[in-house]
Amino acid sequence: MNIITLDFETFYSKEFGFSKLTTEEYVRDARFETIGVSVKVEDGPTEWCSGTKSKIKKFLDRFEWSNAIAVAHNAKFDMAILNWHFDIRPKRIADTLSMARAVHGTEVGGSLAVLATHHKLGVKGTEVVNALGKRRVDFSKEELARYGEYCCNDTDLTYSLFRVLAQGFPLNELKLIDLTIRMFTEPVLELDVEALRVHLSVVQKYKTSLLSDIDVSKEDIMSNPKFALLLQRYGITPPKKISPTTGKETYAFARSDQEFIALQEHPNLQVQAIMAARLGLRSTLEETRTERFIGVASRGKLPIPLRYYAAHTGRWGGDDKLNLQNLPRAAELKKCIMAPQGHVLIDSDSSQIEARTLAWLSGQDDLVGAFERGEDVYKSMASSIYGKPQEDIAKPERFVGKTTILGCGYGMGAERFKDQLANFGVAVECQRVIDIYRATYPCIPALWKQAQDFVLPAILGNQTTEFGIAGVLAVEGEKGIRLPNGLYLNYPNLRWIEVKPGERPQYVYDQKRGRAVLPTKIYGGKVVENVCQALARIVIGEQMLTVARKYKVAMTVHDAITCVVPEEEAENGKEFIELCMRLRPAWALGLPLNCEAGIGQSYGGCK
Repeated sequence: MNIITLDFETFYSKEFGFSKLTTEEYVRDARFETIGVSVKVEDGPTEWCSGTKSKIKKFLDRFEWSNAIAVAHNAKFDMAILNWHFDIRPKRIADTLSMARAVHGTEVGGSLAVLATHHKLGVKGTEVVNALGKRRVDFSKEELARYGEYCCNDTDLTYSLFRVLAQGFPLNELKLIDLTIRMFTEPVLELDVEALRVHLSVVQKYKTSLLSDIDVSKEDIMSNPKFALLLQRYGITPPKKISPTTGKETYAFARSDQEFIALQEHPNLQVQAIMAARLGLRSTLEETRTERFIGVASRGKLPIPLRYYAAHTGRWGGDDKLNLQNLPRAAELKKCIMAPQGHVLIDSDSSQIEARTLAWLSGQDDLVGAFERGEDVYKSMASSIYGKPQEDIAKPERFVGKTTILGCGYGMGAERFKDQLANFGVAVECQRVIDIYRATYPCIPALWKQAQDFVLPAILGNQTTEFGIAGVLAVEGEKGIRLPNGLYLNYPNLRWIEVKPGERPQYVYDQKRGRAVLPTKIYGGKVVENVCQALARIVIGEQMLTVARKYKVAMTVHDAITCVVPEEEAENGKEFIELCMRLRPAWALGLPLNCEAGIGQSYGGCK
């Protein structure tokens, strides 16, 4: 296959651009106009074309897209234009922005300008600044020529960047980038507009009544102690942090605090309403998300915007202001996402994949065996906690066992565990439960200790060591932990700092949050959590590629894959997808995998 690198230049203004619109809104808007495009085949000369849509279409049709890898920086944008406006779908898609995320994480940045400078490839121009507010006909001949040179330079830089990043980049990960971009640029899912409008009306009326029923003033909502009490009324433990100015514990109620931000997406609409009141917002997230869905439906099918390698563990993240990763399990909006006519959706969720990975990686063979045999490990844990036979374990007791298995595998302390259970209205003697868990599965805390005593010092000291089950992971000094897919789990600028005055230093590393790069605490249990999430994501990725050989993968949410299957193949398709999601990777033949799958006309109706 030939490598064809391209870059589109399009009309934008103060009112029509990415500061106001999502990528989907922008590219599908009636105001959209292609000013020009530059194309480079392999390392040949880069060509520029500017003109009417038909002229650009004729120019683009000269190239053999059906047998090419199309490369762009932020390919979600360029490939959406290529497909939605020019009806061109390349054989493969590569995105240098996605590749850079996997290779560099937060260390370098994602813009073409920054990456080109980092790799000493050249300098990105600034001619685009002069194009603000200009339609194609507004450019003089000289201005258009300069704009063409600027665009060609971007394409040359992107090609060079691709060549650098592609060296040693795992083939499976390139395939996953392709699959991720196509979820957006080649959408298949429909939206039920009438159901969305009904839901929007219900949500708006409910919010109005909720806000009138909250028996507190605006001053009370803005008071940290009183707002904390209000959250507790809804069973939420108020998030806390260490103040950087006083060094004392305080409420984490700033707009930049991650746990506080997450409350905007709480499944309880009452919590969303009081969060909206606290933040001075006119609408809740449920309202704005529903309105956004209605807007998308007016323009076409539902593109699934996902950021490849959004987290340093490799997990996907939501994008384009349409975060489907955080839809609550029973969300009404899920019922509004429909299969295309003549098809069904099959949603398959990998069962307890992190807990299974943790048991396998730590060598906790009795727990691995229990998973493999299909035993109820939650009841087994509850049996140890409550000191009675499994057949006598009640549903609330099993819930405690489940929360213990899923929540205590990464070194959680008693206070945090207590807060977690309190959110569900459960009270137990947490330290005793944690002690039982650690005594029952001693290989798991031993893995935390290995990460704390050997892995983190090896990264800090630029040394090598193995980690966990033999042959799966390797610590390669400052590069970080080499994963089975060939990429690295890294901890940029790992160091010791004094977190609290008078306490012993902690390991921290640099993590990007928004535009800021902040020190983030890391310890043995957290390393194990990161590794298990990274391994689980690699497993899901391999399974997704296997499924995609036969069926269209429409989206992925956490550890689940949603596919579009012809109605007449529904049962056979479900069986095939379940088989794929139980396949063990070659590097993890002892990993006990399982899944649960459902069929439905809607995403929320898969049963």
